[in-house]
Amino acid sequence: MAASILLPSSSFNTYRTSLVSLNFHSQLRHQSISSFSVSVQTHKPRLKLYMIPAIPNVTRQFRLKPFAAIGSLQSHVSPHQNNAASGVSSQNGFNRSRTLFDKARNSLDGMSDFERQLQGLFNEVKTLIMTGNKNDAVDLLQANYEAVKEQLNAGAKGMEEAAILDVIALGYMAVGQLKFVRSLLNVINEIINDQKDDEPLLDSILVHMGSMYSSLGEFEKSLLVNQRVTDILENTHGKNSVVLVTPLLGMAKVLSSTGKTKKAVDIYHRVIRILELSRGTESEDLVVPLFGLGNLYIKEGRAKDAENSFIRILNIYTKLHGENDGRSALAMRSLAHAKCAKGNANEAIDLYKKALQIIKDSSYMPFDHSMMENMRIDLAELLHVVGRGREGRELLEECLLITEKVKGKDDSSLVTHYVNLAASYSQSKDFVMAERLLRTSLDIIKMSEGPDNPSVTFPMLHLAVTLYHLKRDEEAEQIALEALHIRERAFGNDSLPVGEALDCLVSIQTRLGKDEVELLEQLKRVLRIQEKELGSESEEVMITLKKVVFYLDKLGKKDEKFALEKRSSRLRMKYKRLVQY
Repeated sequence: MAASILLPSSSFNTYRTSLVSLNFHSQLRHQSISSFSVSVQTHKPRLKLYMIPAIPNVTRQFRLKPFAAIGSLQSHVSPHQNNAASGVSSQNGFNRSRTLFDKARNSLDGMSDFERQLQGLFNEVKTLIMTGNKNDAVDLLQANYEAVKEQLNAGAKGMEEAAILDVIALGYMAVGQLKFVRSLLNVINEIINDQKDDEPLLDSILVHMGSMYSSLGEFEKSLLVNQRVTDILENTHGKNSVVLVTPLLGMAKVLSSTGKTKKAVDIYHRVIRILELSRGTESEDLVVPLFGLGNLYIKEGRAKDAENSFIRILNIYTKLHGENDGRSALAMRSLAHAKCAKGNANEAIDLYKKALQIIKDSSYMPFDHSMMENMRIDLAELLHVVGRGREGRELLEECLLITEKVKGKDDSSLVTHYVNLAASYSQSKDFVMAERLLRTSLDIIKMSEGPDNPSVTFPMLHLAVTLYHLKRDEEAEQIALEALHIRERAFGNDSLPVGEALDCLVSIQTRLGKDEVELLEQLKRVLRIQEKELGSESEEVMITLKKVVFYLDKLGKKDEKFALEKRSSRLRMKYKRLVQY
C-alpha cells in the first residue's frame, strides 16, 4: 500500500529544494551556561563583554583575546545570503544544495506524484510556522504521523514512509520538540538501514538526518549518515561532483565540533577544490567553506591561516558586489577577528569601524539587528583592550539606548548592556557607577524572570565582584552564596556554572579569613568540575591548580602539593608557549 500524506498544499518549490528556504532556527535548549570563562593572560588590561544571548535569558560569553586564539565566530556570514541558490549549504538549519536534488523523475518537471505530496506537506508546515500558527503546524504533523504509523504497523516500511517521517521530523525540529525528533530519527534509521543505496529519496533523507543529528548534538550518528550519503553520491556522480558539497560540509562541521581538526581541515579543502573546479576560483559559493575553514583556524590558534581565508572571502564579495556592500562589510568583520587573534588590535578596530559604517550607509540591515549589536560589542571590547575605554563605553551606551528605544526600558535584553557598561566602569575603577548599573540590571531580570531564575546569577556574580572591590566583603559573600545556590538547583552541583560561582565565592571568602581547610576543599571541588567539563589540560584547570597548590603549601601538605605543583608548572609552560605563538 502506497504511503499517503494528509493535507497537501499547493507548491511553490519542490520538496527537495524547498528545504533550502526553511531555516527553522531551532536550537537545543541546554540547561547550562553557554560558556565558562576561558582566558590567556596577557600584560594588557582585558574587558569581558557579553553578546546578545543565543538562547533567551542566558547570556553568551565571548571574549576577544589579543595575541591568542579567539572563541568561535558567528556562523552567519550574511543574513541575506541564500546559499541554496548557489548550491552550497551553510549547515545552519536545513539549507541544501539544489544540485543534490535535481534528478529527473517521472513527471515533466522532474517530480513524482509522491514528491508533490511531500512538497505540499512541507510547504504547509513551513507556512504555518512562519505565520505563527505553531499549534496548527503541530496538529498537521501529528495527523500525518498517526497516518504513517498505521502504515508502519501494517508492515509497510519502505522509502515512502521514511520520506514522510523525514518531513515530520524536520517539522518537529522547527517547533522545538526535540525528544520526539530523536524518536522519529530512530524509526527512519531502522527503515533505511535495510534499503539499497540506489533507492529514490534516500540521499536527501540522509542529508536531512545528518543535519538533524548534528543539531541534536549526536555527532557520531551525524557523521555516519553523512559518510553514507557521500559514498552514495561519489559512486553515482564521481569524487569531484558538486553534489558532494552538502554532506561534506556536514561532516566537516561534526569533525570540528568533536575536536578532529585535521580531518575537518582536509574536508574543507576538498570542498573548496570541488567548487573551484565546477564554479571557478572567484565563485560566491566558496564563501561558506572558506568561512568554516577560517573559523576552525581561529579556534586552533592558526591566525595567519584564518586571515588568508577571510581575505579571500572579502576579495570575492568586493569583486562581485563592491567594497561598500553589506556582504563585504561582514567579511571585514570576520577578518577583524583574525587580525585580533594575530595581535593586530588596531587593524581590527579599523576594520570594525569601516564595516559598521558601510552597513549603516548601505542600510544593509536594521540598526537594531543582532549582528550589528554584536559588532558594536566586539569593537567596544577591543577599544577597552587597547586603552581606549571611553570610545568603547560610548558604543556600549549606544547599544543600551537602541535596545531601550526598540524594546522598552524594562525588557530583559537590557541586562546584557547594563552588565557590559558596568564592566567598562569597573575597568576604569568607577565601582560605584558599576554597582548602580548592576543593581538596575538585577531589578530588571528579577522582575521579568523571577528571583530564582538562573539568569539572575549573571548580574549577581558581577555585583558580588564589584562589592568586593568596594571592600564590602560580607555583602559580596551573601550575594555570591545566593547565586551559587540558584545555580546548584538549576544546573546541578557539578556543573560549570556552579564551578564559576564557587570560584568567585572562594575569592571573597579568602579575604574574609574563612577556614583554609574549607577553602581548599571548595577549590578542589572547582578543580573536579573543570577537569570533568573542560578537560585536564584546560587553562581554567591551570589557574585553579595554582590556587590549590598555594593552600596545600600553607597547610603543610607537602606530599599532595608536589604532584599538583609539577602538573601546574607543566600547564603554565604550555600556555606560555601559546601566548608567544
